[in-house]
Amino acid sequence: MYTITELSKLSREDLNKVAADLKVKTSPDAETREIIYGILDAQAVHVATKTKGQTDSTTPRQSNNNKRTRSTANNRSTAKDNKKSEESDPAKEAKKEDKPATQKKRGRPRKNQAESKQESESAKDKEKNSQPKKEDSKSAKEKEPKETPTEKKTVFVNKNATDTVLDDLMGMLTPSPRPSQQSSKSSEPKKSDPRREPAPAKHDQPIVEASKEPESREEPMKNQPSNQSPKRPVVQGSYDFGDALTATGVLEVLPDGYGFIRSADYNYLSSPDDVYVSQSQIKNYGLKTGDVVEAVISAPKSQDKFFPMKKLIRLNGCDPKAVRDRVPFDHLLPVFPTEKFKLEVPSSAHVYDRTATRIFDLFSPIGKGQRGLIVAQPKTGKTMLLKDVANAIAHNHPEVYMIVLLIDERPEEVTDMRRNVDAEVIASTFDEPAEEHVKISELVLQKAKRLVECGHDVVILLDSITRLARAYNTVQPASGKVLSGGVDANALQKPKRFFGAARNIEHGGSLTILATALIDTGSKMDEVIFEEFKGTGNMELQLDRKLSDKRIFPSIDLNASGTRRDDLLQSEDTRRRMWILRRQLADMNTQEAMEFVLKQIRGTVDNVEFLASMNS
Repeated sequence: MYTITELSKLSREDLNKVAADLKVKTSPDAETREIIYGILDAQAVHVATKTKGQTDSTTPRQSNNNKRTRSTANNRSTAKDNKKSEESDPAKEAKKEDKPATQKKRGRPRKNQAESKQESESAKDKEKNSQPKKEDSKSAKEKEPKETPTEKKTVFVNKNATDTVLDDLMGMLTPSPRPSQQSSKSSEPKKSDPRREPAPAKHDQPIVEASKEPESREEPMKNQPSNQSPKRPVVQGSYDFGDALTATGVLEVLPDGYGFIRSADYNYLSSPDDVYVSQSQIKNYGLKTGDVVEAVISAPKSQDKFFPMKKLIRLNGCDPKAVRDRVPFDHLLPVFPTEKFKLEVPSSAHVYDRTATRIFDLFSPIGKGQRGLIVAQPKTGKTMLLKDVANAIAHNHPEVYMIVLLIDERPEEVTDMRRNVDAEVIASTFDEPAEEHVKISELVLQKAKRLVECGHDVVILLDSITRLARAYNTVQPASGKVLSGGVDANALQKPKRFFGAARNIEHGGSLTILATALIDTGSKMDEVIFEEFKGTGNMELQLDRKLSDKRIFPSIDLNASGTRRDDLLQSEDTRRRMWILRRQLADMNTQEAMEFVLKQIRGTVDNVEFLASMNS
């Protein structure tokens, strides 16, 4: 007995020898597959005829199995013929059974002759065992649908079974079959379905073993495409860093309820360094837009785009539990500034012009919570003066949190300010859209308010408020009411709210805003903006273009500069001496007054010595 795997391994000559031994007719043009199928069919017929004699003495159940064996060649139609043959003569049964055999030829004469012999011999057996067959035929029909699923493995009894398993195996050994053979294969399954035909019970063992081998060899072939498919990246488990990863930034709460911690490195705009804060965390900690958050973050998962906040460490430099019940900024009580910023810094190396800060300190003193305007024409040195004031405050008052906000400025000035000023510099250059100017200024203002709510002193140096008002005018939707110069009637509302946020809080912190305003630029809009802000501040320092053209720095108009309620900032002796000095300078023009003050100040070490020299 040869299995299909053993036959497929043999050469063409060995297959011809085996076919000759089994009396299988082969032609030189026959394919290897046809020879193998012929050998398998011849073996099946030989085994069936050899075991026929043993089935004569078996029980009715065995005769029923023989009946099922014959049904593999005669298809399901033989079951009806068997019922008719029980009532007829044995000779008539043989003739009736020969007819379907001759009608359903498979192209192999030896196999058909063997089947006719089997049918003639079975006719004799039916006479002897007619009574038990009648009883068992019904039980066999009932058991047939239950046994068929287990007998599907015996598919090598007939050539038609090669459509499923054998074609897959032999396709690797031989070329594709001819078109005539394919058409014959497609027509044969219409006559009989070999998957539903039972096979002889005694012959199951060798045939099943033959069918198991190709199935076992098919498994690696089926698995082969999955191995060739692109490998998916191995998803590694996220590493727990514990409390090692921290982030600090300003919180921006979006309208949807969640927020992001914006980084100062990107001017508080959206960036890859943003940290996600969930809506529940915002409610639990009582967070608001502008809060300075220091939190522990965790590594993002595979589906996350941002670092999520894990735990809050500090909020606005304070304990989160203490800040939770803070009073909102709008409900804090504003008062006049009572504590003065000292701008005189004789020992500081960061101040470029110490004389300018001394004059600033005498004629326009700045207090905590001051709302001041530096009114300047172009090229009067307002940026240099603003830089010296920032370094002087940082040197003398390290407890103050200072922010330099540059709106619509030149990029080189932004770089110079970041390198030479000891403060946080937030900038939006002129090549960026007006929406970014507005967004940055709003976030800086909210940050300052949150710090003031926690009791901190904050200073914002804005350059310039005129360009900020221009940006708000660009973003503001048209209301239909336009002022002179093309300014919308509602465009200056938000810049006024920004500038008006400066205040000194009673028994609390303070917010000081020192902004520059441009005049004489040739634009009617700038004049309108300056007129709107002129009466809102409580401190004003004016620069004169005539002095700067003569290279007299600082080019301050002393008679036009001053501070409201300066008596709250200066001592009684200092205020009395300053009144005497102002009376003397009132009779001079701008250039004479500035030259006189510069001469006296440069001859003294500090302002105390300068005021004392006035007696002489």
